[in-house]
Amino acid sequence: MTTAIIGVGLLGTAAARNLVKGGERVILANRDKSKADKLAVELGDLASSAEVAEAIAQSDVVVLALYLDVTRFFIPEFGKKLVGKIVVDPSNPVGPDGKGGIKRTLPADQSSGQIIAHMLPNGAKFVKAFGTLSAESLSSASRRVPERAVLFYATDDAGAGETVARLITAAGFDPVKVGGADQSIRIEVGGDLAQFGGLNGKLLTVAEAEALIGAEVH
Repeated sequence: MTTAIIGVGLLGTAAARNLVKGGERVILANRDKSKADKLAVELGDLASSAEVAEAIAQSDVVVLALYLDVTRFFIPEFGKKLVGKIVVDPSNPVGPDGKGGIKRTLPADQSSGQIIAHMLPNGAKFVKAFGTLSAESLSSASRRVPERAVLFYATDDAGAGETVARLITAAGFDPVKVGGADQSIRIEVGGDLAQFGGLNGKLLTVAEAEALIGAEVH
């Protein structure tokens, strides 16, 4: 299986490093392709780089490591190529505030995950994942001992969920499903199960996650 990571900013880079360390093959794509090229060389034989369309075509899973506002333009441009793919959305409803910080770009009751899920073409399989933690925690908490930290995911497609759960495990975390795509808001910034939301920066173990949501671990 091959995972395309579109966008090699902080989150995309952390996810790529974790997956390669877990033995997964990744294809990196970025608007500035030289950044993807450089990271692929750094990560070694399991990583390669390509133009966006080529990366999608060669992959089974596509991680959209992009700002929500960028994804709104990305999907109309590349949507047809996403048919048949598992599309992983780590987005949070935040964007640059023009002052060096970030701001929320959606009302509190709206989920970036549901917006993206509705934009995808029929045949694309949506999974919300990899955005519950900050990019820093995604790097530092991978393969934590003695107990791994949890990464939540949400999807309406059981098969796609199982595939992404395997990737979460390869990335060094324990996967816990929170429900269908309509539960995406719970694991986005400000949500009750988000590190920068109801968890107040805390990382959870599986037992702690189960206690909060009664989730079945996959």
